[in-house]
Amino acid sequence: MQRQFEKRWSIPDPIPADVDQQLHDFQPYLRQILYNRDVRTTEEAIQYLNCSAPLADPFLLTDMDKAVERLWQAIDRAEPIAVYGDYDVDGVSATALMVEVLRAVGGNADAYIPNRFDEGYGLNNEALDTLAERGFRVVLTVDCGIRSPREADHARELGIDLIISDHHMPQNELPNGLAVICQKREGDPYPDKNLAGVGLAYKIAQALLQTRPVDGVNAMNWLDLVALGTVADVVPLTGENRVMVRFGLQCMHLAQRQGLLSLAQAAGVNLQRVSAVDIGFKLGPRLNAAGRLESALQAYQLLVTNDLLQAGYLAQKLDDQNKDRQRMTQEMQTRAEEMLSVDDDSRILIACDESFNSGIVGLVAAKLMETYYRPAVVGQVGDEFTRASCRSIREFHITRALDECSDLLVRHGGHAAAAGFTVRNDRLDDLRQRLGEIAQRELAGQDLQPSMRADLEIPLALMRPSYLEEIERLQPTGMGNPDAVFISRNLQVINSKTVGSEGSHLRLTVKDGGVTYNAIAFRQGHWAGHLPPMIDVIYTYEMNSFNGRDSMQLNVMDIKESLE
Repeated sequence: MQRQFEKRWSIPDPIPADVDQQLHDFQPYLRQILYNRDVRTTEEAIQYLNCSAPLADPFLLTDMDKAVERLWQAIDRAEPIAVYGDYDVDGVSATALMVEVLRAVGGNADAYIPNRFDEGYGLNNEALDTLAERGFRVVLTVDCGIRSPREADHARELGIDLIISDHHMPQNELPNGLAVICQKREGDPYPDKNLAGVGLAYKIAQALLQTRPVDGVNAMNWLDLVALGTVADVVPLTGENRVMVRFGLQCMHLAQRQGLLSLAQAAGVNLQRVSAVDIGFKLGPRLNAAGRLESALQAYQLLVTNDLLQAGYLAQKLDDQNKDRQRMTQEMQTRAEEMLSVDDDSRILIACDESFNSGIVGLVAAKLMETYYRPAVVGQVGDEFTRASCRSIREFHITRALDECSDLLVRHGGHAAAAGFTVRNDRLDDLRQRLGEIAQRELAGQDLQPSMRADLEIPLALMRPSYLEEIERLQPTGMGNPDAVFISRNLQVINSKTVGSEGSHLRLTVKDGGVTYNAIAFRQGHWAGHLPPMIDVIYTYEMNSFNGRDSMQLNVMDIKESLE
């Protein structure tokens, strides 16, 4: 099977003269970077670099007034409130936020997070029955529920006032809840459609305290959880998300949440310097590991505990589970690849097997998508149902494809790039065929080649360490707001060697005229032994801290042989 795809490099059009003049107060290279991020004026640049855009009024969200009125009513009457969350980091952090805020304003709130293996994703009637038996008459969902009309009807039959808050795309039929808060529902006037589940939970917290302020309680104190869930859910880091994550990271730097401090220590992260990258690659995966292998309640308990010993125990357990998760992911990826036959005609990859762990299927789908640049579906085949996760490329909206197959599915939901579904085993082959037909229709004739987008091409000899401080002001970066990426050509390779436990990474030194830089190229150890003497690189510019010493380095995303 083909393992390495030639990547296409692209560079945006040069900044127009009028915009260049508008941004004349900034360095020429930074002007181009800002222009690439839709910044056109000095005022916009200052707002963007300072993350100073105001957050919209939470009451612009449809049904927010109904939700807040009922929650305050429950608080005043000492009615118990169940916060029903999803089992990923977004859902767990949203659950922790809402439970803590409701308790802080005098509410009697408790968390309910379904078990991935026993209950599956989202609302389920058995859980609602359990909550009703325990005396809950108010249930607030976070990060789930928008595609649960039958469960909403069941809640109404049980006498439960169901408040749904969910950032996922609704289907045609909205659940018949007391309130349905979703910025993506038709006609909703809220201006920012990209909030994560925890972002919506934060808007509820804002609305509660805007309606009735409580001494000593400020919604901003929970922005650390907003940063955690927003980054981990890989929603665009633009607009309000970027503002909330910027201030959420500052909140995390204070290291006031014992669970996060213990988790950071287990992950080897300095919480006082934590970044969005640390959340995405170190903290988030460890929190997700709990829900993938056992129960997400462990991640929730870690986030809300103030007990040093419990936090240390749970953080270490999540760290151990993450190591198991990494091993299992690699084993499942190997098995999935053995089941597939990938060639240029393949338009979608589908691998389902009884041996797969349903908590890992999404990670394996992501690995397959990245490796072969095709939409990928990986599922665990149970006795009666197959539960699968999907990851997709930018050319193929996976949730719309599943919508076309809704008559075959028990349930499904997700985004353009990621989704999940449950299907009866006797319909799996029909689903496989139909998804293949949809992918062939949508992707026929397209050159499915991964691409990398740089901000500008610049001679390496012109890069300056002083640029880093300005580049850092782009943070937090992520989906929709990428790191500054550069292309430098005709670099002489001074030396190179593989690093990492399996030699999968490449460390090298490159030279442009009289300027020399060290570089690291992750997952590019395949160049070992045949690296050309002159190369072009696409990279980010960063500070490398090692053994107490700081030095500039290139983080190389891809390498090509120089043609000149």
